[in-house]
Amino acid sequence: MTSHNDDSRALAADFVLGVLDAADRAKAEALMASDASFAAEIERWRERLADLDASATPLPPDQAVWSRIESAIAAPPPASRPARPALWHSLRAWRAIGLIASAASLLFAVAFGVALREAQRTPALIAVLVDGNRTGAVVQVFNDGRAVLLPLTDIAVPADRALQVWTLPSRERGPVSVGLMDQARTLPLTLKDLPAPRSDQLFEITLEPKGGSPTGRPTGPILFKGLASRAL
Repeated sequence: MTSHNDDSRALAADFVLGVLDAADRAKAEALMASDASFAAEIERWRERLADLDASATPLPPDQAVWSRIESAIAAPPPASRPARPALWHSLRAWRAIGLIASAASLLFAVAFGVALREAQRTPALIAVLVDGNRTGAVVQVFNDGRAVLLPLTDIAVPADRALQVWTLPSRERGPVSVGLMDQARTLPLTLKDLPAPRSDQLFEITLEPKGGSPTGRPTGPILFKGLASRAL
C-alpha cells in the first residue's frame, strides 16, 4: 500500500515535471504554502531533475526557410495605376494573387511541419524512476510510439551483470523486458509488440545476469522504478 509520504513525494515529482492537471497543480501550490516539508520535497525534486532540464537542447527555427518566405512576400508593390473595370483580364493581377496564395500555402506548410515535429519531440508520457532517495532515470514515451530511457545518475554494473528495463502492461501478462544494457546510457525501448502505454504503467530497472534474465522475468534486485504520468 502506498503511504502518505509516497503520495506526497509523487505529487511533488509530478509538480516539478509539470505533468499535473489544473486541480492537482492547485493542490500542490497550496501545500507548498502551508507545509514546509512538502515545500522542501519540491526543492529536492528540482535538484534531482536539474540534469533533465539541462539535457534539453534548444532548436532554433530553420532560418533559410523563413528567408525564402520573406523574399517571396516582401517584393515591392507595383506603382499605383487607375483601376480597370475588367480586373479579371489582368495577367499581372492574377500573378500577384497567385504569388500571395503560394506564399500563404508555403507559410502554412512550414508552420504545420514545425508543429508536427514539435509534437513528435514532446513526450506523451513520462515515468520518473527512483530508488526512494535519488532519481535514476526517466522514461519518455512519444505519440509516434517511440520510447526512450534517459539515465540521470551513474549506476555501478559489475562485469558479469547487466541492467534490464521492464514494464508492466497488465497484471495478467506480467512484467515484460523492453531493454537491456551493460551500463547506464540513453536506451531506445522496445514497445512495438505491446499495447500503447498508459498512465500509472510501471517501469523499472533491475540488475540481471549478463545477457539478461534467464527466466524472462525480473530475477535481480530492483534498482529504480516509477509509474508513468501523462505529460501536459
